[in-house]
Amino acid sequence: MRYLVVIISLLCFWSCQEEMQPKPKAFLALEYSKAEYKKVDVGCAYTFEINTMAKVKPSRVNNPCWVDIEYPELNGTLFITYQEVNGNLDTLLRDGQKLPLQHTKKADVIEGDQYLNPSHNTYGMFYEVEGNAASQAQFYVTDSINHFLTGAIYFRATPNFDSIYPAAAYLKNDIKQLMETVEWQD
Repeated sequence: MRYLVVIISLLCFWSCQEEMQPKPKAFLALEYSKAEYKKVDVGCAYTFEINTMAKVKPSRVNNPCWVDIEYPELNGTLFITYQEVNGNLDTLLRDGQKLPLQHTKKADVIEGDQYLNPSHNTYGMFYEVEGNAASQAQFYVTDSINHFLTGAIYFRATPNFDSIYPAAAYLKNDIKQLMETVEWQD
C-alpha cells in the first residue's frame, strides 16, 4: 500500500509540471499607408511637400514662418523653423550642426548626410539619430544667401528606440521628401 501511494504521488508530481518552451521571436509589425505628398505654402519665403496624413499648424512660438507638422497617427511632430540670412550664415550653420549633438548622451549613433540640390538652390544636412534620444531626425537647408530652414522630429512618448523605430523610419522618408521639394520664394 505504501508503494502504491508513493508511485501515485510521484506520478501526480511529474504529470503536473508544464514543459518549458521558449517564446517565439516577434517584432512589432506596424504598417502605415503609402505616403502621398502635397505642396504646402504657409505664406512665407518657402514651400515644400508634406505627407497628406500630416497637418500643418502654426508654431507655439509666436513666429509666423515657424510651423509644426503634426502626425496624429504616429504621435509625432516635425518642428520647422525659418530664419532669414543676414550676414549670419556661419552662426546659423553652427547652430544647425550643434542641434543634433545635444542628443549625444542618449544616442547610439548620429549620422549626417550632406544634401545638395542645385536645381532648387538648396543645400544642407540631414541627421539621423539612433538610440533613445529625444529626436530621431533633424535637418537644415539653405540657399546660402537669404534663407535658412531647420526641422526636427519629436514623438510624444518616452524615447525608446525599439518602440518608435517604425514611426521614425517612416518620418525620415517624409523629411527627405520635404528637403528635396523645398523651393525658395523671393
